[in-house]
Amino acid sequence: MKTPKRLKSLVEDGLVDEVIHQLMSGKEATVYVVRCGSEVRCAKVYKEANQRSFKKASEYQEGRKVRNSRRARAMGKSSKFGRQEQEQTWQTAEVDALYRLAAAGVRVPEPYGCVDGVLLMELITDEDGDVAPRLGDVEMSAEHAIEDHHVVMQYITRMLCAGLVHGDLSEFNVLVDGAGPVIIDLPQAVDAAANNHAERMLTRDVNKITSYYSLFAPELKLSKYAQEIWNLYENGELHPDTELTGLFEENEQEADVDTVLQEIKAAWEEEQERLIRINGDEVSV
Repeated sequence: MKTPKRLKSLVEDGLVDEVIHQLMSGKEATVYVVRCGSEVRCAKVYKEANQRSFKKASEYQEGRKVRNSRRARAMGKSSKFGRQEQEQTWQTAEVDALYRLAAAGVRVPEPYGCVDGVLLMELITDEDGDVAPRLGDVEMSAEHAIEDHHVVMQYITRMLCAGLVHGDLSEFNVLVDGAGPVIIDLPQAVDAAANNHAERMLTRDVNKITSYYSLFAPELKLSKYAQEIWNLYENGELHPDTELTGLFEENEQEADVDTVLQEIKAAWEEEQERLIRINGDEVSV
């Protein structure tokens, strides 16, 4: 096929030898199957900010660390340079997340680098060498659904232990090859500790995945993996190989409002007495 404009520089630099065909076009990127030497890989071409349809991108970028203070200030001011830096941060975030999650034991495509807004990475294929299907295109037995759901819950746990929440996980962002699920699409991954939306995003990720697998194993609908995972995380008890149960008992104990109000009043009175003592000392001096 004709080489897309955004891939021409990679072809000229010898990073890509041939663009075979377009694989898909999503809300934040277009993906092509390419040949690099003797290997077939994929090239993810990120769309410009004004072309992306990713909603509330600022929520995902909250808490992301920027090493260079000048870049951080520019991004905060939304200057032209700042917007360029913000774009670069969005693009390199996926490369960083892929390396980080692979090291944490999560199955993700192997990255080969990000050049000029194009991410070169491993092409996930099935047993016949064809592009692996998305989870949403796969049907399975109840037993298989329960097994693979357990695997994805383990991956979500390992992500969180590595400090990340996918933020947009669903049956459309998981590929399935002969060895099982592979997590993809991570430019929006959020910092679990620094992003105020992390718990909500993790809950949404877990519930979307569980909802799909429950089409084949309805008993999964009753599970409470999101609450269990986040509770363990908040209490410092979540580990990469934590055995999850999907069970979680909500704390239904009502708050003792009167006691809380009394404690607030006592603290206020104590502060007033402290201020009176300070003022009295100042007058006596």
